[in-house]
Amino acid sequence: MAAFLLCLWSNLTWNEKERGKGLSWGSPSKNMKKRFIAFFSVMMLIGCSAVGCAGKDTVPKNQEQKAEKVQSGKEEVHLKIWAGEEDKEYIAVVTQNFITEHEKEAKITIDWSPMIEGQCRPEMLGDILNAPDVYTTTDGDIQAIVAGGAADPVVNPDEIKKNNMEASVDAVTVNNTIYGYPITADNGYFLYYNKKYFNESDIKSLDKMLDIAAKKKKKFAMDWTSGWYLYSFYGQTGLKVGLNKDGVTNFCDWNSKKNDIKGIDVAEALLKIGRNPGFLNTTEWIDGIRKGKVIACVSGVWDESAIKEMMGKDYGAAILPSYTCAGKQVQMSCFFGYKMIGVNPYSEYKEWAHKLANYISGEENQKLRFQMRGQGPSNINAAQSPEIEQAQAVQAVLAQSEYSQLQRLGGNYWTPTTEFGTTMASGKAQKDLQGMLDRMVKRITASTIQ
Repeated sequence: MAAFLLCLWSNLTWNEKERGKGLSWGSPSKNMKKRFIAFFSVMMLIGCSAVGCAGKDTVPKNQEQKAEKVQSGKEEVHLKIWAGEEDKEYIAVVTQNFITEHEKEAKITIDWSPMIEGQCRPEMLGDILNAPDVYTTTDGDIQAIVAGGAADPVVNPDEIKKNNMEASVDAVTVNNTIYGYPITADNGYFLYYNKKYFNESDIKSLDKMLDIAAKKKKKFAMDWTSGWYLYSFYGQTGLKVGLNKDGVTNFCDWNSKKNDIKGIDVAEALLKIGRNPGFLNTTEWIDGIRKGKVIACVSGVWDESAIKEMMGKDYGAAILPSYTCAGKQVQMSCFFGYKMIGVNPYSEYKEWAHKLANYISGEENQKLRFQMRGQGPSNINAAQSPEIEQAQAVQAVLAQSEYSQLQRLGGNYWTPTTEFGTTMASGKAQKDLQGMLDRMVKRITASTIQ
């Protein structure tokens, strides 16, 4: 019986269990301990009856000891956190470490539930009062989350500014107030290439890479069905796209006839690339690399493990090349994003929620995130650690961030750019290319009010 009770108490103390799809780490709650005390008492009475125990005060004394432990005065804290399914193991380690570090101050339980970062905003705003205390989201959603009253300002803005890259802090700042604790600086895309086919000079020019791929009967792969990637050809041209002050509609001049590089210049450059036999418009570059068909592609850190494994010693990563447009070499750009930890202003344990968010965003835990998840840190010291400086993909995306723009776009951007990119990738010229650009821009900038 003693072994059974010890096992039960151990399980209550660890308290790691499934709650739907979520997990809970921490000390047992007060109710759970009371249930254990009651159960313990009953089992002791049964045991004493069975073996003829003597002594009337044995059970009450044990109950008294347990009650004293429950009423020790230590604060009980129950936090809920949303993070991606892929972060499950990382969150388990970090939160358990947090609990251990503060075990003398409070009895902390932390419940994790999976939440797709792109869904965090609507889920938070849909029911703020029942939303978690702490959540992971992307900088692209922070303005809407703040406007909806679901983000609490950080408690240590000067420390956040000092410890993190300036761009990552700017990304979580709304109206001069920092509303999130930065945790990554790697949500962008760059060039993966096979060193067997390209040297360091070749990868500076998209024209050169396409020529090499065509001669080798291989492919340079990129997804033009997504406006996220298509933006790479516009970022350094002087042509602009972005979100208006209303936070809903877009501005866009990709059809401009006035700029040094005009909208039609970019469109003609895209058509030329689309016609090149060394180019492949696809979302399946991983499969293409595996089959030996694709020798270069545009993607992000999430594909590094697979690409590195397939390319082996010939694996390479670098910033995007330049391409020819209007007789000039134009550096390819990218949309760039950051991930952050937010705190619900309606949290019952807001002080502890901020402590946890700040802890997750700290230098050591950003290094741990890189080790476990391969994600690039926003923390300056973490980014300068030897193991991260040797990571080609992280270094490539950080270098690419110099030629980037935060993704601040209204919903009308995506469908028109998908249709435009798909047409350009086909290499089929339009009789009225300017008219095509005008129609695309009109749709991108259209009002959302019906």
